[in-house]
Amino acid sequence: MKVVLLSGGGGGARFARGLDDVLPAGDLTVIGNVGDDVEILGLHVSPDLDSLLYTLAGLIDDERGWGRAGETWRALAAAGEWGGEDWFRLGDLDLGLHLVRTQRLREGASLSEVTAELVARRALATRILPATDDRVRTLVETSAGILPFQEWYVGRGHRDEVTGVSHDGAEDAGPAPGVVEALANAEAILLAPSNPYLSLGPILAVRGIRDAIVGRRVRSIAVSPLVGGRSVTGPLDRMLRRMAGGTTPEHVAGSYEGLIDALVIDEADAPAEAGVPLTVTQTLMRDRAGERRLAELVLEVACG
Repeated sequence: MKVVLLSGGGGGARFARGLDDVLPAGDLTVIGNVGDDVEILGLHVSPDLDSLLYTLAGLIDDERGWGRAGETWRALAAAGEWGGEDWFRLGDLDLGLHLVRTQRLREGASLSEVTAELVARRALATRILPATDDRVRTLVETSAGILPFQEWYVGRGHRDEVTGVSHDGAEDAGPAPGVVEALANAEAILLAPSNPYLSLGPILAVRGIRDAIVGRRVRSIAVSPLVGGRSVTGPLDRMLRRMAGGTTPEHVAGSYEGLIDALVIDEADAPAEAGVPLTVTQTLMRDRAGERRLAELVLEVACG
């Protein structure tokens, strides 16, 4: 069963790992968010692509939820001593990946080409495709002004209330090579339990991707990122309350109007109505078994 997953990092990457565990090798393609990409100390960092890569390759720090397991921070500490940027947590192991990516980009390779090379180095069966090779950056509108995503999320600890989100460059961006083809050939399209505004929004802001999903001939299923109306991590519940008016399954489904045929929600959010059919289960992925269980259920829903 050919499946395409739209995903950010974090919970989306864990859901991708569950799908990777239960699908035949090579049947999963993940389209990853690049809206929170950032340059730190001259290096191109793609946090969500990296989380997907690390998670699928067995390198992620599962306890922390991001970065490499067994990470150390000596290089960043030294950079800070010399007056360099040290607000964004770049670990010593993590730096190796960023150095390689940045060098290849400066040599003229595209982000999708570099990502494919990194996936091949780990011999992963699942394809990871950036949503676009063009520059798209998420901007967050807050009471403190319009801020680049990473400055708001990491630098300011996402403490500023959000009044709007935009994706600079998305209007002119085209899907990365292979993205539209993967969607056209998919037997199911899935939206990971990721933030609809910050993680999936930048992907869906690329017109060619949104158009491909709107014109789909297969079922498209989203997994709610909320449990009991609350975010598992991050500020989504606060954002939904302020920007959509609440944190019910209906508010989540409203973020994907015209893009999904059903929504999978946590049992803590039922009973509910959402304008699309709902499937109720335990969506919190506490371990690998939980990831696989959720993946299997969502695939059943996708099969109709």
